[in-house]
Amino acid sequence: MAALTMKVRRARRSRKTFIVFVLFANFVVSTVSAQSSGRHLTTIDALRRFSGYFHLQNVVLRGEFVENARRVSLRGGDNEMQAMLADGVSTMSGPVEVRGQLIDIGRLTPSDPRLGRYENKPDPDHWPKPGEELVLSITSVAKAEPDSTPTIRAVALEPWKYEGQSISLTGQFGGRNLFGDVPAAPARDKYDFVLRTTEGAVWVTGMRPKGKGFDLNVDARVDTSRWLQVSGVVKNERGIVTIEAKTLTTAQAPAARPVVVEAPPPPSEPGEIVFSSPTDGETGVSGSSPLRVQFSRGIDPPTLNGKFRLTYIGGTPPAGTTDVTATYDIGSHAVVLRLSKPLEPFRTVKLELLEGVKTFDGAPIKPWSVTFSVGAN
Repeated sequence: MAALTMKVRRARRSRKTFIVFVLFANFVVSTVSAQSSGRHLTTIDALRRFSGYFHLQNVVLRGEFVENARRVSLRGGDNEMQAMLADGVSTMSGPVEVRGQLIDIGRLTPSDPRLGRYENKPDPDHWPKPGEELVLSITSVAKAEPDSTPTIRAVALEPWKYEGQSISLTGQFGGRNLFGDVPAAPARDKYDFVLRTTEGAVWVTGMRPKGKGFDLNVDARVDTSRWLQVSGVVKNERGIVTIEAKTLTTAQAPAARPVVVEAPPPPSEPGEIVFSSPTDGETGVSGSSPLRVQFSRGIDPPTLNGKFRLTYIGGTPPAGTTDVTATYDIGSHAVVLRLSKPLEPFRTVKLELLEGVKTFDGAPIKPWSVTFSVGAN
């Protein structure tokens, strides 16, 4: 993975003492890509909670259709969402598996052609805000075949069926969401990691990814070649599916299978940051760990130049300068920032994305910030 070293300059702002590091450099585009099929296997609960992440993304869900005189909905577990069927697609009784895209109506304009088949389109004078009105645009419907044994795919699609059960899953070590498989982290421990396959992903909590013959780093892409077998209890909270691990062992990767990539049409609304490591408000962060932000879609790399700002809040200025290595990964739409020397312990740090960054299709990225506290290192 190619990268470029960036010099960091210091600047004093206002009467309070704190140091601002503004990162300037040309970002190097990596050719490493996520090993996903371009589809997110998820739930209606997750779509509602993380609509900004899933908007216009290809999704796969399981549930049952609910029909009345005015609308068709898909119900999965305890949650329900309006559905819009593509031409030639019809509902089916019983458990189904559907494919389509989530549309967050508030992120589109009233004249957007993607809402042409939506019969319950709101009044343009009372257009909803982002996240207020969601519709699932369904492009295919099939009977949901029962799963004989628990798999990552099955748990990702129907976590309510396995919640509270002790199961065993095998998958690829995904680090701290290094491939951008899931929209948010459970933020229970600094060793939380993603267990993934080409057909889904879940979080693993409660155990460090370490055992006989392996000690994996949740922030190291090189460790994602390892496969693990995890045994633990399924939890489904706030749209995030986790396995509370009891045992961890290494496993063999299965034979590779052909993957069909489904690319959604490029959206025109503003992009945004949908995931970060560390998360906002996180404490005890390792000062030597890389900083990572994931965008909702592809970025125009040159527009990232000089757009990240790292700030120590309070305290005295640190001595010397710091070099930062930055890498933009096409596959996961993520930027990884690595510092040449650790952040100072027990300091509060603010990472900002400034205005001016654009997506690959020219749409702006919303300014963003996250604040975290460094631990003892």
